[in-house]
Amino acid sequence: MTGIAIRDLCVTVGRAEILRGLDLDIASGEWLNIVGPNGAGKTTLLRTILGALDYDGSIVIDGAGEHPSSGLARSIAYVPQVPVIPPGMLVTDYVLLGRTPHRGAFAADSPHDLSVAADVLERLDLHTFAAREVRSLSGGERQRVVMARALTQETPILLLDEPTTALDLGHQQEMLRLIEELRHERGLTVVATLHDLTLAARFGERLALLDAGHLVQVGTAQDVLTVDTIKTHFDATVRIIDDEDGPVVVPV
Repeated sequence: MTGIAIRDLCVTVGRAEILRGLDLDIASGEWLNIVGPNGAGKTTLLRTILGALDYDGSIVIDGAGEHPSSGLARSIAYVPQVPVIPPGMLVTDYVLLGRTPHRGAFAADSPHDLSVAADVLERLDLHTFAAREVRSLSGGERQRVVMARALTQETPILLLDEPTTALDLGHQQEMLRLIEELRHERGLTVVATLHDLTLAARFGERLALLDAGHLVQVGTAQDVLTVDTIKTHFDATVRIIDDEDGPVVVPV
């Protein structure tokens, strides 16, 4: 199991300072949801953990040092908001790209690679699309295919940037429940950004609230999602319904 320790993280893109002095510990096997208004720095934080952006400060993965240059693709899988889909690629072939860090770019798929991909396709209700071109699918179906590729990568850390975008309610629940199942089966560390505050409250263990590049608060959904906090940082008027599965955020 792999945890992440972030200290005094600052990220500047062009002349804009996106993240400012951020300190955050993510425990091994934890599911942390990052919430905040548009432009808060949520996607930037994920991409920085991934190693895609330059930064000041430190990011230590499992105490092994900052961004180990070798084997990073075996440690972290990433689901972006806007994935790049090569034209003409079939669903099975795209999902099997997740096995590349384990077998090399030009090696043939092993029986284990095929078994892992087939299992993930089945669990995400994608097996009937296996021979379809990815670009021929609907937005929601395509989003599940991108998730399938990340899960097929079998990494200890999973970074998800708005993983429920374009999904209907049933598939939102299905995908998040599968992530939760795999988290327990594999000991995954999951870090996700979510706009839907009710979903963020019901899946995962803690929330981290970002606003204007600053880490405002980290804690349980009940601690972070209050009427006053949402008014202050989202400029939204809501009421909170207490439920045994987590707070329900209702716009007023």
